[in-house]
Order: sequence, then structure tokens, then C-alpha cells
Amino acid sequence: MSDVKKADIIKAISEMTVLELSELVKEMEDKFGVSAAAPAAAVAAAPAGGAGVTDEKTEFDVILEDFGSKKIPVIKVIKDVLELNLKDAKELVDNVPSKLRESVDKDEAEALRKQLEEAGATVKLQ
Repeated sequence: MSDVKKADIIKAISEMTVLELSELVKEMEDKFGVSAAAPAAAVAAAPAGGAGVTDEKTEFDVILEDFGSKKIPVIKVIKDVLELNLKDAKELVDNVPSKLRESVDKDEAEALRKQLEEAGATVKLQ
């Protein structure tokens, strides 16, 4: 390597705009024949290479997608079910999509979804 030091490279990169960084990554991919997205693709593909047995999902995230036309009833349900104060419940509703619960069992996720849908919300389980 020439007289260029790692610190000089890092300094130059830190002074670049997002567009310049994007172009740099693209040029490096072309030059070295690699892809910056390859590690993520390998991780995503790893579970699919199993023995063909599909495991049923046991943990779900409950996500509020939309509060519909009945915002106040949805806020009340979230406040009561999640045991939040009014301000925090309203914040979750105002900032949809909002993750209400993480990694809960199927029965709890379904119960929460049912209550929210009865109040007029649109809910997704992931």
C-alpha cells in the first residue's frame, strides 16, 4: 500500500456526503466483484436450508397499523391493556405503525388484536 494510512481513508470517508458514499460503495462492489448486501442475504437464506420441516411461529409482535376513524376508543384500549398513562397511549396511536408488544405468545397476541379491532383499529401480527 502506498503512503495512504487507514486514518486518512477514514477521515476522507467521514467528510463525504451520503450520495458520495453510495457511489463509493457501488464502485468498490464493481472493482472487487463483491456485494455489500451479500451477508444479509446469506443470513436470510440460512433458515430456509433446513430439513424441510416448517416450525409454527410461537412468538408474535403486535403492531398497530392504523387507528381507523375511532382514535379515542383505540387509545383507551391501549391505555388499559398495556397499562400505560394517557400520554404514552396517545403517542403510540399518533405514531402508527407502532409496535405494541414484542415476542408474545399467540393467544395473547390474538386477544390484543381482537380488542383493538373491536375498537376500530387495524392490527398486524408479525
